[in-house]
Amino acid sequence: MPTAASAFGLRTRLVLAFLLVAAVSAVTTAALTYREARSAVLVRAQDTAVASFREEAERFVPSLPLDPESLRWNLYDIAARAKPHPWIVFAEYGSLRASSGDRPVSGVLTAELRRTAHTSPHGTFERVVKDGKAYLTIGMPVMTRVVAGGRAVPSGLVLFAVMPMTNEEVDIDALVTAARDGALPGLAVALVPALLAARSVLRPVRELRRAAHSMGGGQLDTRIAVRGRDEMAALASTFNESAARLEHSVQELRDAGTRARRFASDVSHELRTPLAGMLAVTDVLDEDAGTLDPDTARAVRLISAETGKLAVLVEDLMEISRFDARAVSLVTDEVDAAEAVRSTLVGRQWLDRIRTELPEGFRIRLDPRRFDVIVANLVGNALRHGAEPVTVRLSKRGGALIVEVHDNGPGIAPDALPHIFDRFYKADAARARSSGSGLGLAITEENVRLHGGTIHARNALGGGALFTVELPFEGPASATAAPDGPLPAHAAGPPDSRGGTGATA
Repeated sequence: MPTAASAFGLRTRLVLAFLLVAAVSAVTTAALTYREARSAVLVRAQDTAVASFREEAERFVPSLPLDPESLRWNLYDIAARAKPHPWIVFAEYGSLRASSGDRPVSGVLTAELRRTAHTSPHGTFERVVKDGKAYLTIGMPVMTRVVAGGRAVPSGLVLFAVMPMTNEEVDIDALVTAARDGALPGLAVALVPALLAARSVLRPVRELRRAAHSMGGGQLDTRIAVRGRDEMAALASTFNESAARLEHSVQELRDAGTRARRFASDVSHELRTPLAGMLAVTDVLDEDAGTLDPDTARAVRLISAETGKLAVLVEDLMEISRFDARAVSLVTDEVDAAEAVRSTLVGRQWLDRIRTELPEGFRIRLDPRRFDVIVANLVGNALRHGAEPVTVRLSKRGGALIVEVHDNGPGIAPDALPHIFDRFYKADAARARSSGSGLGLAITEENVRLHGGTIHARNALGGGALFTVELPFEGPASATAAPDGPLPAHAAGPPDSRGGTGATA
């Protein structure tokens, strides 16, 4: 299941990361600026108001006993000189209460402010939020001087000033708006360097992807231009070095494979002529073996059998060499599949030993000679290493012809199944001297692939080995009409042993 990161491309993730950093930086800067500016605005207004109110409180000398009406006029006079904004001045003297404003403001004054204002000679202040509005509240005791000693003592009269901080709130709101309005264009501007940065990072990555894709397509000489001295340049240099070593190693392997294929082909070709003479001689000796003494006759027959095996091996090696060199082609024709299978069985005198399920009407384009090799190898292996009855079945699945060969033997060992089509693989060491070359099923698989089909081997549910071939009805696109040389001996001679390709005994 794809992760959230994999749902976006690298460019998108880089741009988002860049914008996230820019957003965090902008928000952090705006928050710090807002905090400092807000503090400066509030502290300046607060200091101005407290200092101004303290001066007014120190200058005010009430006439005792206090007259409520004259006290109110004094409060009006103090409020008229308010800085930096108008105050509402409130006075308390025992049970006497007076205010310079028409609106009651005593609810803004907290008990803590009242208590401190009555006990502290220097006064106190608080910022209070009431009903969503901010106020600066100041409490100052009015002092009187005693002539003896000149000391100032509280007169019992306490003045309170309440200053709405509406202007400061407006200034703070303007700061918030400015920070918000400045952050959005900042992010939009940051998108440009984000795209440029992503492009500079992704360009070498795209070049690396294209180079890797080219190498995967076989162009091992692909290299990347190295620019600068950063990490991407180091990665490009490492890629070029690895590509050069890989190209050298692959070329060595190709050369070694070419030499091995040429060697096998040359050896097989050189052996064909002397083997042809040896087979002619052994045929004559086989005919006269009955007139020889028993020991000599056994030796003659053994030489004849081994010479036949060698001839089969040489033909198989030459065929495998042609497959490895990609020097084979198909000579295709449209044939009736059932008739082609019957022709193979009749030509090898197997028709009476094989159960067939061959529906008529399956017309398919293929190479008749190579199809004959496919059927002959599979049926021959079933007869030699399985057990009768052997069944050959034709059917159709989608756009493919299905050829199934099923024997009644013990089946294929599980550890041999993955290697059933390997060259020279023999599952049973006791059959190391079997009549097969160990290449028959490998050649069968190559012929099936040449037709654009597939072949599979497995053990059937009811017992026995089951080989299934799928061939497309239309034939492969690479088919030609040119012959590619003789087919291996399996086309006309004895089938290969399953012992040479991994089947069980």
